[in-house]
Amino acid sequence: MLRKVLDSKYFQIPYKIIKTIIFIMLIVYLAFILCQRLSGNKSICGYRLFAVATGSMVPDYQINDVLAIKKVSHNELKVGDDITYLGTKQDVNGRIVTHRIIKIVNKDGKKQYITKGINNEVEDPVIEDGQIYGKVVGKVPIISEINHIVKNQYGFFFLIFLPIVLVIFLEIADTVTDIKKDKLEYENEKKEEEKDEDKSEEII
Repeated sequence: MLRKVLDSKYFQIPYKIIKTIIFIMLIVYLAFILCQRLSGNKSICGYRLFAVATGSMVPDYQINDVLAIKKVSHNELKVGDDITYLGTKQDVNGRIVTHRIIKIVNKDGKKQYITKGINNEVEDPVIEDGQIYGKVVGKVPIISEINHIVKNQYGFFFLIFLPIVLVIFLEIADTVTDIKKDKLEYENEKKEEEKDEDKSEEII
C-alpha cells in the first residue's frame, strides 16, 4: 500500500517540488552563513551582507532583512544615503549600525557624518570615514525571505523543520519499501529456482 502511494504521480510531483525548494533554500542560506563566518564578514568583491537587528529603519528595512553593503568612495556619500558603520561611542559602541545620513560637516579638514534611524527621534553619535563599511545598495531578496522564516519560531517549525523531517521520513520509508521489495523478489526467484530443480529431479 505504501509503495503504491509513494510511486503515485499525485504524490511524486508535489513531493519532488517541495524537496527541491527545501534543498535550494538550505543551500542558499548555508552559503550566506558560510560566507559570513569564513570571511569574518569581510568585504567580498567590495560587498558585505548584514542582517537588520532592530526596527530603527522601519518601514524601509524590516528586522531580519539582509542588506547588501557596497564599499564606496567617501566622496560619493551624500545626505539621504543609508550607510553601515561600526559605532565607537555611547549606546552604539562596538555595534554595527545601518542608519541614514542626515548631515555631512567638515571639521578640522575631516568629514563627519550625522546619521539617524528613520524610526528614531535621536541622532547617532558623530561618525568619521574610518568607521564606515559602505553604502546600502538594497535588500537581498531570497536570503532576506529565508532569514525571516528561519528567525521566526513558527515559520521555522512549519516551513523548514517539519518539511525536512517529512522528507527524511519519506526517504527512509522509500528505502525500506525498496529493501522489502528486493527481498521479496529475491525470495520469489529462489522459490522458482527450487521448483526448477525439483522438476529436473523428477525428469531424471
